[in-house]
Amino acid sequence: MERKITTPLTEDKVLELTAGDTVLLSGVIYTARDAAHKKLIELINSAKPLPIDIKNSVIYYVGPTPEKPKEVIGSAGPTTSYRMDSYTPQLLDLGLKGMIGKGLRSKDVVESMIKNKAIYFGAIGGAGALISKCIKKSDIVAYEELGAEAVRRLEVEDLPVVVIIDSKGNNLYEIGRRDYLESLK
Repeated sequence: MERKITTPLTEDKVLELTAGDTVLLSGVIYTARDAAHKKLIELINSAKPLPIDIKNSVIYYVGPTPEKPKEVIGSAGPTTSYRMDSYTPQLLDLGLKGMIGKGLRSKDVVESMIKNKAIYFGAIGGAGALISKCIKKSDIVAYEELGAEAVRRLEVEDLPVVVIIDSKGNNLYEIGRRDYLESLK
C-alpha cells in the first residue's frame, strides 16, 4: 500500500505502517551517520542536551555529496544501516521513531523498535541523485567538522521509501525471501 506521511512521525502514524508499504515522506528529517551517532551517544551518556529534538523524528543515514551551484544538496543516497546499530537503541529509547537506510538491522535494534514503536525505512541505494530532488532545504545543524557526516536538517517532499521493518518486527527482507522460496515450490 502507498501512503503519504508528513513528519513528525508520531506513534499513531508508525502503527499504521506495515512491512512492504511504500511511503512518500514529507517534512523535516535529520541526517546522521556513524561518526555523528557516536557524538550523539557521548552527549546522552554525559547527560548533555542533543543538538536536535529526537522525539518523533526520522534520521536518514546519508552522507551527501557537495551540492552543485543552484542545488540544495548533492547526491543523497542511503548508507548501510548496521554501522549505526550499536547506537540506535539509545536513540529509540529517547523517542526516535524512524530511520532510513539500506541493509539489515541487528536483533537488538529490531527488539528496540518493537519496544519503542519505531520503524525502519529503506531507500534505494544507487539512486542518490534522484533522491536529492526530493530534498527542498538542507542546513547543517551540528558537527560541521564531520563534513559529509555532519548532522543536517532536511526538508523533504515525497521522499520515496519502503517500510523494511515495521513496529511489530515484521521484516520485508525475511518476508520477501520466504515468499520467493515458496514461489519456487
